[in-house]
Amino acid sequence: MHTSTISIEINLDENKVPQQINWQASDSSADMKQLAKSMMIAFWDGADKSALRIDLWTKDMMVDEMADFYYQTMMGMADTYLRATQQTEAVNDMKKFAKDFYKKFKETQLKENK
Repeated sequence: MHTSTISIEINLDENKVPQQINWQASDSSADMKQLAKSMMIAFWDGADKSALRIDLWTKDMMVDEMADFYYQTMMGMADTYLRATQQTEAVNDMKKFAKDFYKKFKETQLKENK
């Protein structure tokens, strides 16, 4: 059996706020640690039937980057759900929500920048 490892390193400031997120995967083609401004990790606990999550972002993560990150994550989750369940109608609803979320964010940004 093959084992793959994903390592995550979080550099914190004196208030334990993430300053830098680095990650590396043993099966990646990248030789060096990769830099990230934000991360979301979810695990499913089958015994408790609950999701365990870790959501972190660095101080320099901009609001527009967070919106992009959430939009892309929601779209990716919808694609994954489709592959796992073939529930096209539910996936279309998820993608519509993601698109509406992103559209509302962009509209809000335009109003704030006027």
